[in-house]
Amino acid sequence: MTTLSFALNHMTAPTLPLEEFFALATSLGISSVEIRNDLAGNAIIDGTSSAAVKALAEKHGQTIVSINALQRFNEWTDDRASEAQDLITYALDCGAKALVLVPVNDGSGQKDGERQANLQHALTALRPMLEKAGITGLVEPLGFEICSLRSKTEAVEAIRAIAGEGTFQIVHDTFHHHLAGEETIHPRMTGLVHISGVADLDVAVNDMRDPHRILVDASDRLDNAGQVRKLRESGYDGLFSFEPFSPTVHQFADIKAAVSQSMGYLSATA
Repeated sequence: MTTLSFALNHMTAPTLPLEEFFALATSLGISSVEIRNDLAGNAIIDGTSSAAVKALAEKHGQTIVSINALQRFNEWTDDRASEAQDLITYALDCGAKALVLVPVNDGSGQKDGERQANLQHALTALRPMLEKAGITGLVEPLGFEICSLRSKTEAVEAIRAIAGEGTFQIVHDTFHHHLAGEETIHPRMTGLVHISGVADLDVAVNDMRDPHRILVDASDRLDNAGQVRKLRESGYDGLFSFEPFSPTVHQFADIKAAVSQSMGYLSATA
């Protein structure tokens, strides 16, 4: 089996300016990055132009695999359509390959029947927008109990229902996979894998939240190594993107060393 292919999400080091973030990835031997539209004082939210982002990526030899993310995508409104178009245009102009699509996560839109209809409606509306730009839509189910889309299987069924296999794929997030308790994986429909671990022994699974998410090491409770191994053995040959949200990780004095250690751990165990 080939070696693991890693990517780096800007959430790994959210205070680094974009150019320093790209340089960090390059220094780790990583050539694929995810940029975000939710980092205050940083690109994209600070008004950095798509052309500037593209130039920086090219300077550092980076491929932008995704913009993360269009929030509440399955609550389709005129405002959401406008927001989606802006992000798709930005993705096209900065050279990003995909746009991550994050579902409503506030306890609404969960009713059986309603959530599937909302999902198909949003995917149907997004499909021509994404296809025109040549951008992939990456649907990311969240494992939180209050989320309107917890199941990857439900996401795949909706994509197939609208014949959207050429436009949409799913994100397998190791944290959310564990929280959702969903055994099934969909390696052939998976376009990206987000990896993060939880080591805190005192937090129950249902109480795990983004601040618990650290870089994966031997203390991991989510079986990242097992998830990665299963995905690869089942045919997934794409990227594994580090996405730790923990403030502890963000405050590391040497984030390069920390990510490098996690890369080494996963390469040896997965």
